[in-house]
Amino acid sequence: MAERESLDADSEERALGEWRHRIDTIDEQLMRLLNSRSACAVEIGRIKRARGLPIYSPEREARILERVMRENPGPLEPTAVRRVFERIIDEARRLERLAAQSEDSTGLLQPRESPGKD
Repeated sequence: MAERESLDADSEERALGEWRHRIDTIDEQLMRLLNSRSACAVEIGRIKRARGLPIYSPEREARILERVMRENPGPLEPTAVRRVFERIIDEARRLERLAAQSEDSTGLLQPRESPGKD
């Protein structure tokens, strides 16, 4: 009996390690996607500056939040997805402002590739 419990514990420990590795891999993908999205926000900020448009677009943000909540397959609840995207949008807006204020205010405002080059 104790031997079987030991095997079960070893199996569970391996499974735990595999799930954690999977999360690490997903985190790397999320980081790339978030940075890609942020690069888009930098370019949008530059375009808005050139066209004299305001950074804050409440209608656009509302449409994004409605869409992600509607398209969310779970297991995250729609309100959780909304909170995550509100934070992402806040950071994107901050980057847009930086890009609109200064062409090169930090070394992070570098993207200049067209959307189709990814």
